Amino acid sequence: MVRSWDAAVERAQERLAAVPRLRTVDGGDGRRFELWDVASRAEGELGERVDPDALTPEAERGLRERLGESGREWPDGGLYRRRYWVHGPDGRDGPPVGTVAVDNWTRGPGQLAVSSLYLRPGARGRGHAAAVLDEVYRAAAAEGMPGYRLDAHWTWQHAVRYYLRRGLWVVSWKHALGLARMPQLPSYRVREEDDRLLLLVSDARHGWVPLLAAGREGRWLRLDETAAYRQSDGWVHDFARSTLALHLALAGRPLVRGPQWWAEAWRWSDTGEPEGLAYKIEHFERLARDAGRRVVSPHRPEGAGPERPVLRDSDRAPQVPGPADRLPSTAPQGP
Repeated sequence: MVRSWDAAVERAQERLAAVPRLRTVDGGDGRRFELWDVASRAEGELGERVDPDALTPEAERGLRERLGESGREWPDGGLYRRRYWVHGPDGRDGPPVGTVAVDNWTRGPGQLAVSSLYLRPGARGRGHAAAVLDEVYRAAAAEGMPGYRLDAHWTWQHAVRYYLRRGLWVVSWKHALGLARMPQLPSYRVREEDDRLLLLVSDARHGWVPLLAAGREGRWLRLDETAAYRQSDGWVHDFARSTLALHLALAGRPLVRGPQWWAEAWRWSDTGEPEGLAYKIEHFERLARDAGRRVVSPHRPEGAGPERPVLRDSDRAPQVPGPADRLPSTAPQGP
């Protein structure tokens, strides 16, 4: 039996609407919200900071044209997601410091979907984004929902690093990087030890327990499993590898265990093995460059060096994944 989460989503939205630091966007200020959304995308995708309240119609049109599909205006967008102004800890009396939107349907196994999150530059570094995400998680948990999920683009490096610092797990990279906070997934940390990255999870009886260790064998990745990992439940077992893979990519470390693994990388183009993430990162970066956008990336392509393994067309998936879905401002720019 497939459970419908519609009523739970509606109740969770009402909980969020009652949070003192959040204020529902009404019809009168919906236009202003969209301008803040454009400012978020301009910073994340074009690397340009703009004042959303100072955008002229001409400047807005120029940004939307340069953003392409992601800059498209969506009529009646408020029907598909609930939009909120983010205020400081003193509540709604002062001016807003950011925006957040939560979809009116679920993602994954019935999770709330955070489809946009943006803070004005002057409001960053003060815990506003963390507080908002905690409120979303509490609203989901109060309605029996398995947490929340959001997507972030690989090229939005600052935001991706922020979400990992918040302890979100990597659950997908099909169209973008899918990250989630779920009650089924424990707290984790990644630490460096003897030139390896170790992924550890919190255990009530044993403290921090190592699951995976990633090191090097020459220019290739070496990935070792512990007995605790092999005995872990499905949620942790499924997402530990993908989560460590993203940490490796951000650290500029190898993601591929050899030419044979790289030739099969497309098999994990949704999630799974680190080779799949390497495959998708090259895809994400190629799309950005083809769109004329500057890409600053810590990831070294798997072909770096004279022994580059060539991924032939015959080795690729039958269909190369298409461009990322429109995911409005999912990354807070410098929380």
